[in-house]
Amino acid sequence: MKLARWSASMLLALGFVAQAPAGTLIMSGDFDSAAEGPHNDYEAARFLTQATFGPTPNEIGRLRQMGYNAWLNEQFGTANSGHRAYLNQIAADPDIDIYQNVRREGWMQRAMFAPDQLRQRTAFALSEILVTSDKAGSLGGEPFALAHYYDILANQSFGNYREVLEQVTLSPVMGYYLSMFRNRKPDVANNIRPDENYAREIMQLFSIGLVQLNLDGTPVLVNGQTVPTYNQETIRGFAHVFTGFAWNNCPVRDFDWCGPGSTGDQWFVEMAAPQGNGWDNLPLTYHAYEGNKQLLNYPGVTLPNGVMTAQPTYPGNTQTPRQNLETALDNIFRHPNVGPFVSKLLIQRFVSSNPSPAYVGRVAAVFNNNGSGVRGDLRAVVRAILTDTEARTVPTDASGRGKLREPIIRVTQLWRALGATNRTNRIQDWYIHWPGNSIPQYALGSNTVFNFFLPDYIPPGEAATSNLHAPEFQIQTDNNVVAFSNVLDGLSRWQYTGNSSEWLDRDLMLNNLDSLRNLRTNPDALLERLDVLFMSGQMSPHMRTVVKNYILTFGAEEEGGYKRVAEAIWMIVMSPEYVIEK
Repeated sequence: MKLARWSASMLLALGFVAQAPAGTLIMSGDFDSAAEGPHNDYEAARFLTQATFGPTPNEIGRLRQMGYNAWLNEQFGTANSGHRAYLNQIAADPDIDIYQNVRREGWMQRAMFAPDQLRQRTAFALSEILVTSDKAGSLGGEPFALAHYYDILANQSFGNYREVLEQVTLSPVMGYYLSMFRNRKPDVANNIRPDENYAREIMQLFSIGLVQLNLDGTPVLVNGQTVPTYNQETIRGFAHVFTGFAWNNCPVRDFDWCGPGSTGDQWFVEMAAPQGNGWDNLPLTYHAYEGNKQLLNYPGVTLPNGVMTAQPTYPGNTQTPRQNLETALDNIFRHPNVGPFVSKLLIQRFVSSNPSPAYVGRVAAVFNNNGSGVRGDLRAVVRAILTDTEARTVPTDASGRGKLREPIIRVTQLWRALGATNRTNRIQDWYIHWPGNSIPQYALGSNTVFNFFLPDYIPPGEAATSNLHAPEFQIQTDNNVVAFSNVLDGLSRWQYTGNSSEWLDRDLMLNNLDSLRNLRTNPDALLERLDVLFMSGQMSPHMRTVVKNYILTFGAEEEGGYKRVAEAIWMIVMSPEYVIEK
């Protein structure tokens, strides 16, 4: 690691804080003991790259003054800035129509400027695990509903994963997306069987995965073979539990045609199972009380033989449909796979595509017990992920640690590092309005429930030879690489406040390069500062030489003194060294 190259005078000259470390606190016993840090701007920038939507000079200075744990505690106490609130704010203008483009704009506003950076970054990670999407036809016209779903994730980012599972399960957005909404109990005469979609995905993608896992995330092997976590009978059992739920305000007689209300407010209320006598010839409920329901069977399970037993006929039943659902969710949440499965997925989104089994095991142990006997505490899990030794040290070997930066986070990092703003106070660039072709990713916009990319995706070539996962490479298609490169070209080389080009739309997001412009005659200092902001001090000597020689081909005063700066930024954000985050 390059940790000791800067003198205090050089740090001050570049506009960064140069002072003693914030303290020498020792990490929790769950992690390797070490002085807390960060000890320099490189370490601070690297932490903020993982924990926020991109480091800024001010936040680097604040983190160095506070230390990791004080900064984390501050973030844990910062309330959700709110995505639906942003839409309500814009909707106050009667001349503005609210479509998904405004929801995407609101997401970018929060990623760029919200004080609850860690909460928003965690919500984004959760949104790539507990996936819904505006690509689903029924949700494409519901920006407020999707913003509310995102707020569920943001509000619960530091809550308990059991509560996340329940709120997601009962969200009408998820109900529509994975067809639990109006899912009906069996009716043999009418050839109706419970839909199994949500039952399958809550296990496969949201909680336990397909095979039994050890605490460190490695598969359990019996005679050299993996062991399935569930079978078709289990799927069928959960599918029966997830029946009878619709809009919260629906009487049972309106189960099939009741709507979300004239104002759509029912999108913001948990689904419920309507019950009671509507007409004499209607069933009392569409929830499948009858019949045994095979749930997950594992050591320590409290249900007899893993089976939810038949309920007595309503109204004398001992459990309501909601209670049946909660029992089933408890059954899932207590499965030993949940800790390692969810922990590894979150590590992949924050830190590394290929965390070591030991890293997964340490975080999973915190998931299982936060130190106070609580299982599923996401605040403790996020802290464990970000303060682990494997997260806080730069890899120096070929272990496969690190990850490809997600496209949308490359945009937020660029804008945050360079203090981008615009005169409208709204982020309305065309590629933010209509992403997908130019930027192959936006929040709640994946094509399938499997997210933009599979967590175990292995691209062909060297990664396959080394058996290394590289999820983000799955959207690095030829078309996406070219289109997104063109976007970055515009963002870095042309969209800045000092650009006098007549064609530049001043309503676009424009980078503020003024402080960097002051370093145009000192290319070494310029590259040092950009190295901190974009690469956490990991720019190789070879890359530094290449970029320096290139920008020196331009005059120091060319294009008002901005040319060298803009070209240096462009070279960095387009480089393979930058794209791979370590």
